[in-house]
Amino acid sequence: MEDVSVKTLYDVQQLLKKFGIFVYVGKRLWDIELMALELDHLHRSQVIDDQIFIKARMVLTREHRLEEKRAAKEEQNRGKKVDRY
Repeated sequence: MEDVSVKTLYDVQQLLKKFGIFVYVGKRLWDIELMALELDHLHRSQVIDDQIFIKARMVLTREHRLEEKRAAKEEQNRGKKVDRY
């Protein structure tokens, strides 16, 4: 496969799209997890090479971590009451 720049979640989505894989579950964290599964399947089938696979997995790992932090922060903020008076 030609050299593909994979630096963002959008890049991973575009990579999967080249193989007819469209992921939308409705929750960003779940989308990232499903993209990782689909990426694993493509790699196991030797459709994508190791270099592209590693770059894409690193992006998904980073995005997953960021999404978990964001969700935890939202949950923490939800527990706080804001007194505006």
